[in-house]
Amino acid sequence: MSTTGITIANVSKSFGAGGPAIIKDFSLDVAPGEFISILGPSGCGKTTLLRIVDGLLAPDQGSVRVGGVAPVPGPNIGFVFQSFRLIPWASTARNVGFGLELKGMGSAEREPIVASWLDRVGLSRFADKYPAELSGGMKQRVALARALATDPDFLLLDEPFASLDAQTREIMQLELLRLWEDRQLTALFVTHSVEEAILLGDRVVVMGPAPQSLREIVSIDLPRPRRDEVRTSPEFIALRSYLTGVIRELITQDPNSPFFNRA
Repeated sequence: MSTTGITIANVSKSFGAGGPAIIKDFSLDVAPGEFISILGPSGCGKTTLLRIVDGLLAPDQGSVRVGGVAPVPGPNIGFVFQSFRLIPWASTARNVGFGLELKGMGSAEREPIVASWLDRVGLSRFADKYPAELSGGMKQRVALARALATDPDFLLLDEPFASLDAQTREIMQLELLRLWEDRQLTALFVTHSVEEAILLGDRVVVMGPAPQSLREIVSIDLPRPRRDEVRTSPEFIALRSYLTGVIRELITQDPNSPFFNRA
């Protein structure tokens, strides 16, 4: 389990000189080993927030501490993207081991780690295949294995399952749960899916249209480990109904939304 957390204090961010704020006065403390789902309508700054936490973007105001220090992109922070971002000319095994290679780890040390992760995500038979030969679900398994192979303390996931079909998406949600339960990394997971946010998270952070930023934090008091059947529990259904209503209200009350005042 991760022994360090994430502190986001009064963070604001805009793009362009004098441009409108994308994120404004956002604060959040993430406990060690906590899984936070970040939910909100398009354009509310979810991805921007994740990039600030990773150190890819600097906030205009406020501060971020990841494990007690300012964030720097690197192997201590695993990042999983929606678009997979696999190296097209590299095999599955080479993609999984890419972060280890960047750390300067030699092939003799790297190979058993890569083999172990390929086995854990069920892709051992595809070690020599290239991204073009893999399905969407397989590519996302490679991306997850690559992010976790470096043994990070933190995991950031930016809508990693959004491009998958519904059935594959549900399988990958459970796959992520299984992998996360092994180490319980401190995790931030951005999603548009209410159901996905509830299934995975210890808390759901709801972000409103920019620059509202933090709208609400909802605790998910569902027992772990979680499995597919939790989706049909009365507690899950009640949380889904409540959060769906919150998101619908945010969208229909946003003057910039095409659904403004269409509740």
